[in-house]
Amino acid sequence: MHAADEASYKDFVTARRRALLRTAFLLTGDWHAAEDLVQEALTKLYVSWRRLYRGDDLLAYARRVLVNAHIDGTRRPWRREHAVDVVPDFAAADPADAGDPYTRERLLAALAVVPPRQRATLVLRFWEDLSVEQVADLLDCSTGNVKSQTARGLDRLRDVLGSEAFAESKEA
Repeated sequence: MHAADEASYKDFVTARRRALLRTAFLLTGDWHAAEDLVQEALTKLYVSWRRLYRGDDLLAYARRVLVNAHIDGTRRPWRREHAVDVVPDFAAADPADAGDPYTRERLLAALAVVPPRQRATLVLRFWEDLSVEQVADLLDCSTGNVKSQTARGLDRLRDVLGSEAFAESKEA
């Protein structure tokens, strides 16, 4: 890679790594797995950087690589690392997140139960605040598929959390 390309890649990673890490955490539910997922996505991005850098939206491409890597990883359960019994310190891991820790933990635990494709649509739609069209482009599917996956994911969250807790989490 040329020096200019290397510098532009480093600038991109410096500016966007934290946002990618948050998205990866919401997809995986584990900071360590999120770190691994972001590293995998950034490695794939690095390999194609020279071709991509002249393209349009690098963040959208990086999100797409991240989501695809996560979905691919869920298809290979034998390659997954299993979490230990120690609960990670969420407040120390991401001090920018605010809100009731109990509600946040319940929501993250419920999100972990949602199937990967539905979880990806929920994270991209509601956390990353992307439009249906943008999510469809990232996931390489139709807008109708995004809408149905979102609806099914929200139904699954309601089932896991219960109607009352789901209403509370929406308000938070």
